[in-house]
Amino acid sequence: MIKIDNLTRYYGDSPAVDNISFEIRKGEILGLLGPNGAGKTTAMRILTCYLRPSSGSITVKDFNIYDDPVEIKKLIGYLPESAPLYPDMLVYDYLKFVADLREIENSRADSRIKELADMCGINEVMHKPISELSKGYKQRVGLAHAMMSDPEILVLDEPTSGLDPNQIVEIRDIIKKIGTEKTVILSTHILSEAEATCDRIVIINRGGIVADGSTDELKRQAGNDYIVLISLMNDNFEDIKKALQVIPEVNDIILENSEDGTMDFHISCSGEKDVRPEIYTIIKNNNWPLLEFHRESRTLETIFRELTKEG
Repeated sequence: MIKIDNLTRYYGDSPAVDNISFEIRKGEILGLLGPNGAGKTTAMRILTCYLRPSSGSITVKDFNIYDDPVEIKKLIGYLPESAPLYPDMLVYDYLKFVADLREIENSRADSRIKELADMCGINEVMHKPISELSKGYKQRVGLAHAMMSDPEILVLDEPTSGLDPNQIVEIRDIIKKIGTEKTVILSTHILSEAEATCDRIVIINRGGIVADGSTDELKRQAGNDYIVLISLMNDNFEDIKKALQVIPEVNDIILENSEDGTMDFHISCSGEKDVRPEIYTIIKNNNWPLLEFHRESRTLETIFRELTKEG
């Protein structure tokens, strides 16, 4: 349904999106993951014809972003990270205003607003000013806005940013419900959200694609690699790293946290052999007080960390 081909966008001399290519199938919920500044929002703005690329192209159905931007916009509902709401308007008046902008006939507008109020769970706030709503309800109103014209494609940029855990679950459930009928593209850096919501995940780092597939596929691609998590009482990470790197199966040692003489770090290991006995022997021989020590099977979080870490 959507084909992204060699897409590149520069800001000055820096590529925000760097020659990315992938396709999105009809009816798919696709998660676009990456750290802040990875290029997710830029890619979405190009897809929605808000920005033009420096090179490359995007085709949506039979339309391309250069020749048919208006036709593409008709197919897409877009919710940016900060919903573009008018705080002084009542929720109902705002949605009626959006319906008018979308040229929805009055005879259809009221029933459509009622459908969206039910779908997004905003019936109880329809006659409240938007300024009085919580962040969660504002996101729901923004989602209703994006869905007003019943688009085939829904593009959501960080839809749960700033929400509390209960609100995140509520918005996630709405997205999954919408995804049974529409193609949904959402960007996020909340990994649990992507894992629970998306059929497929594309991870972007520094403007380029570093992984593409379902959660299970990404784990299989990681092979027999695993992580050992350790917490020690020590204040010299370089000594720890040097001592543990002699183990052949150790690929990398990454410091997660260091404060008050306590160091939390994880060790990336490859192969089927469990190297914990060797790690423990080294810790014991150096008399490092051990606070925590366990093996973690591959999760989306560990895969994401390794694919997007600095350097």
